[in-house]
Amino acid sequence: PVDLHELAARLRALVRRAHGQPRDRLRAGDVELDPAARTVRKGETPVTLSTREFDLLHALMLNANRVLTREQLEQHLYSWGQEVESNAVEVHVHNLRRKLGSASIQTVRGVGYVLRDPATP
Repeated sequence: PVDLHELAARLRALVRRAHGQPRDRLRAGDVELDPAARTVRKGETPVTLSTREFDLLHALMLNANRVLTREQLEQHLYSWGQEVESNAVEVHVHNLRRKLGSASIQTVRGVGYVLRDPATP
């Protein structure tokens, strides 16, 4: 028997360490995400996100400048037994773009999505 929430938390910690990001806060441009407090700020303004939007942004920020496929994002957002609507990721990306700015997340046609960090070449 395994508690899936605990397993997910442990996996997120491993991914964070593997990406060389031991700090708690993630930054991409003027967007700052604090996973421990589950808060997001754009500049000095707090941004209210749903749970799925926060998890999607977290996955994209952990993998800044890397293209993630829709399937990879679905695996990050949904548990094994959960049913996923066909356009769920697209809806969450649309909502994030509306809240953070349209240039924040780019679509790589036929592949997936990427969050470009202007600070990283």
